[in-house]
Amino acid sequence: MKPGFSARTSWNTEETECARTLRERRAAGLPVLDLTASNPTRCGFEYDAARLLPPLADPSALDYDPDPRGMLRAREAVSSYYVSHRAEIDPEQIFLTTSTSEAYSYLFRLLCDPGDEVLIAQPSYPLFDFLADLDDVRLIPYSLFYDYGWHLDLQSLREKITSRTRAIALVHPNNPTGHFSTLQERLQLEAVCREHGLALIVDEVFLDYPLGDGAVPSFASGDHPALTFVLSGLSKIAALPQMKAAWIACFGPEPALAEAIRRLEVIADTFLSMNAPIQCALPAWLRESGNLREQIRRRTSANLAALDEALAAQTLVSRLRVDAGWYAVLRVPAIAGDEEISLRLLLDHGVAVHAGRFFGFPGSGWLVVSLLTHQEVFRAGIDGIASYFSNLDACT
Repeated sequence: MKPGFSARTSWNTEETECARTLRERRAAGLPVLDLTASNPTRCGFEYDAARLLPPLADPSALDYDPDPRGMLRAREAVSSYYVSHRAEIDPEQIFLTTSTSEAYSYLFRLLCDPGDEVLIAQPSYPLFDFLADLDDVRLIPYSLFYDYGWHLDLQSLREKITSRTRAIALVHPNNPTGHFSTLQERLQLEAVCREHGLALIVDEVFLDYPLGDGAVPSFASGDHPALTFVLSGLSKIAALPQMKAAWIACFGPEPALAEAIRRLEVIADTFLSMNAPIQCALPAWLRESGNLREQIRRRTSANLAALDEALAAQTLVSRLRVDAGWYAVLRVPAIAGDEEISLRLLLDHGVAVHAGRFFGFPGSGWLVVSLLTHQEVFRAGIDGIASYFSNLDACT
């Protein structure tokens, strides 16, 4: 007999035609202008090994003192990080995790029984689908709409709430749209959560990467009339995705907050997934994170300026407003499906981009490009995109 497997893992893992073509192109040694880069450790930034690696040799890591929430000094460092974001957090309200993915899983287990629902904005990052499947949670999309900037469709959100809804999740700023939730939207979300007894899950991994002037407040700041969980981690803050350190900061009214923390402690204690060397190093890495963030901000700002310069020379491709993050969304002629356009760009110009449908954009005519890419590669890739559509226009 064949072994049985759970239905929750019956995903379609077949390689897409674009992924196969990209793999074959690289294997053949053909040039690739990769505008999908998301790994900062492979984008040419300068990592100071002499400062980043010694904290891993802290002798105190040899002592095993398990704490479900994580080492106190590591949680205190996370608390200190939020001071610059105008938020005061008691370290006792912080839980360390190995990733924001693990943080989501903890919260899904905390809030949901099998078949319960979490509302999540669309467009958004597709990783959430796998996390929800593994925890037997249903993700229900609510719409964002674009009108000289991205906005929450509050009516769409309200219409999606059912007796099985347990939480509303959002990314602030959103990935890939790069928009911040406004104060008015925050107040509306908190009111809906209070009205329906829902929790609010806020992923702020890109909070430190604004593309304009002025900082936008964290959801960790201010009052919290509804049970609120703010997620972030070193993957983006310190550009250290390989170090596997993230956290959940818990807020809300009593007695719900105390009960949530009590239950989260049991969940975290069951896994105790954080290792000691990483926790010992976390305070130093947070202190040293400013240099890498500045390198990335310079790169993303320069690439955004180059994108605007290239697009100003033609009329077929435009970009949508972006306030923060590592990505830009392009509006292109909907001459075919996004996947087919992405494939043609790769075959004809060697340009790799994300199809909009990968992130849940409706219809056709959406491409997503990474602003993290090396500047010379980025500009050449954008020129290739513009050339592709100009040539099509010339043939019609």
